[in-house]
Amino acid sequence: MPKPSDSQAPQRPAPGRPKDLAKRASILEAAKCMFLAHGFEGVSMDQIAARAGVSKLTVYSHFGDKEALFVEAVEHYCDEQVPAALFTPAPEQPLRPRLLGIARAVHALIASPEAVSAFRLMCTPVPVGSQLPDMFWNAGAGHLQAGFAALLERRTAAGELAVDDFARAAGQFFALLKGDLHPRLLMGCGAPPGYDAEAHIAATVDMFLRAYAPPPAP
Repeated sequence: MPKPSDSQAPQRPAPGRPKDLAKRASILEAAKCMFLAHGFEGVSMDQIAARAGVSKLTVYSHFGDKEALFVEAVEHYCDEQVPAALFTPAPEQPLRPRLLGIARAVHALIASPEAVSAFRLMCTPVPVGSQLPDMFWNAGAGHLQAGFAALLERRTAAGELAVDDFARAAGQFFALLKGDLHPRLLMGCGAPPGYDAEAHIAATVDMFLRAYAPPPAP
């Protein structure tokens, strides 16, 4: 039976015995490295399979198709850099240290050479109607901002913040963190002279807390 091509892959992993988690991890690591280096169109499932040391059919059996693998690879990279534990409920932790921890992780991700390379690749033209930009956004920044928005909702319910639109506030926080550093890195300019990452992170958190501070008690 002929092997499926990249354009004729199964839509979802086939049912059957439990998948080999070590092979799955190898495939994800290979996909992450190759997609970050070469972009979605620059990588084939054959190449990912070869780097992972598995067959192409094994890749398809775990992930279904190239698009699903791309989404999981982006999410996997983001979760490595910004662990999901940073967004899980921890009401006992004061709000400012919690936001500082998230901000440090997100800032490091934004400034990482791998993420900068991926953003540059996504800025290249794609075919009209391609879902790839939305897939990249939802698996990366959108995925992280959704976790942060959920945290803001919990802290607002606890009376620590006064946020009326959690998704918008999450986007504002991430935009503040990017500042002028992110576009400079995308253009190859490097950080601004005298740039102090920790001072920028602290200022971002403090500005955000002032903007969404709850009103004083009567």
